[in-house]
Amino acid sequence: MTREEYLALAASRYDELEKLKEKDNFYDYEKGFDEIWRDLGRQYMETRLNEKSTTSDRRKKNVNPLRRDVDSEKQPLHAGA
Repeated sequence: MTREEYLALAASRYDELEKLKEKDNFYDYEKGFDEIWRDLGRQYMETRLNEKSTTSDRRKKNVNPLRRDVDSEKQPLHAGA
């Protein structure tokens, strides 16, 4: 996502943020603000993750590399001090 795309995304939510000024109490204002920013963050993350998933490296990823290291070394556990 480019800076311009992000700014366009944020600008699309500006009117919703401005409408929050009409809220009667701070709780409703904060709740609305939080919903808007969470949604904006979700959209940003989805875009970034979709960009990353289109890379040419489609090999299976090792989910737990630490486990592989432990299995290959076959070191005994310490029996206490």
